Amino acid sequence: MILESLFGSRTRARVLLHLHEAGESWPRRIARETGCDVNAVQAQLARLQAGAVVVSEPRGRKRVYRLNPAYPLAAELKTLLARVSGPAFTEPAAPDRYAVIRRLP
Repeated sequence: MILESLFGSRTRARVLLHLHEAGESWPRRIARETGCDVNAVQAQLARLQAGAVVVSEPRGRKRVYRLNPAYPLAAELKTLLARVSGPAFTEPAAPDRYAVIRRLP
């Protein structure tokens, strides 16, 4: 994923992308849908919340997270996440699309 190098963590990038696409979510759902470990997701959510990138609120027995609309770079972050959420970035590249497959005569 292209966001890993930018955000420094595969889990952090997947959490942000999931929150962008889902609008709001809770740690177990994020872990299930991204394939990440729930403890890693919770750690990244704590870091993102400490930096005010995401906000959370309790709902029943769950804590629901979403991107913070008051974050100073919220518009830029949403634009970046929207650009990389397409199938070209999230699906594995087809080898015939980017390289010529050599065939013997």
